[in-house]
Amino acid sequence: MPVVLDPDAAAVYKAFQEAGRPAYETLTAPEARADYAQARFATNPEPPELARVTPLSIPAPHGAIPARLYVPKEPRRHDGLSPALVFFHGGGWVIGDLDSHDVVCRQLAVEAALIVISVDYRLAPEHKFPAATDDAIAATKWIAANARELGIDATRLSIGGDSAGGNLAAVVALAARDGNGPAIAGQLLIYPATDFAMTHGSHSEPETSVLLTHSVIRWFRDHYLNGAADIHDWRASPARAKNLAGLPPAYVLTAGADPLRDEGDEYAERLKQAGVPVTTKHYPGQFHGFFTMGKLLPEANIAASEIGVWLKGLG
Repeated sequence: MPVVLDPDAAAVYKAFQEAGRPAYETLTAPEARADYAQARFATNPEPPELARVTPLSIPAPHGAIPARLYVPKEPRRHDGLSPALVFFHGGGWVIGDLDSHDVVCRQLAVEAALIVISVDYRLAPEHKFPAATDDAIAATKWIAANARELGIDATRLSIGGDSAGGNLAAVVALAARDGNGPAIAGQLLIYPATDFAMTHGSHSEPETSVLLTHSVIRWFRDHYLNGAADIHDWRASPARAKNLAGLPPAYVLTAGADPLRDEGDEYAERLKQAGVPVTTKHYPGQFHGFFTMGKLLPEANIAASEIGVWLKGLG
C-alpha cells in the first residue's frame, strides 16, 4: 500500500531524524524510558484544565498498581455518576507511564465529558508477559467493583489504549467476556498491536518504518515475551482468539505509515464479521505514535475530538 506522509507528519519525522536520537534497540530499557519521557515535552499539547486529577493505588496480588483519575469540569452525569474510560498507555510494554500519556487522558476526559482512569501497569523486561495483562485485568475489575465510590457508573465503563495499550484493552475485553465481567461498554483501540507473529504485509513495507520500525518492534517483543510460545497466547496476541463474538463495541484507529496497520485493520474486520459494532478511522498520512503529538500534529487533536464523540455515543 503506497504511503505518503502528510506535510506536518513529514516535518515531524524529519525533525526526529535530524535530532539524532538513538534507536531504542541500541538502548537499555531504563535509557529508552528516559528518552521517551523527555521527548513528550516537545510533542504533547498544552494540558487541558480539569476539575480534579487524583492519584489512585489499586490493590493487586503482587502489590499496588499506581493509577491516576481525571475528572473534567463538566462530566456527564446520571444520578450523580459519570461514564468512565480505563486507559492503558502505549510504549511497547517497556516504556511509557502515567506522565507520558497525561495530556492524552486529559483530552479524552474533556472531549468525552467522562472520567478517565489511567493505569500504570508493570513494564518489561523486569516484569515479563503476562504481568501487564494481569495488571490491566485486575485494575479494570477493581475499578468496576469500586465504581460508585469513584463517582463512576459501572454500566458505562469503557476501556482503551494506544499501541501496547490498545493490545491490553483488547485483551481485557476478551477476558471480561469469558470471565463473567465486568461489563464493558466499549473498547477504544488506537493503532493496536494484535498479533506478535508480525507477518502482516505492513510489517515489511519500507514506507511504514517511521519512528516505530520493525527492529524496534522486535526489541519490544523480546523484552516483553518469555519466548516464541507466547506469540500464540491470545493474552499476548488477541488476534489469536478464535471467537470475537459478544465483545463490546469497538473504535479502531489505524495510521498509514505504521507497521501495525494491517493487523489493526484485520482485527477490526474480524470484529465486524463476529457481529461486533465497529467504528474505524484511518489516517493514511500519519505514523504510529501520532496520537500523543498534538502540539505538532493537528490530526492528533482531531482524532481526540472524534473519539470523544464516539465515547459519548456509548451512553
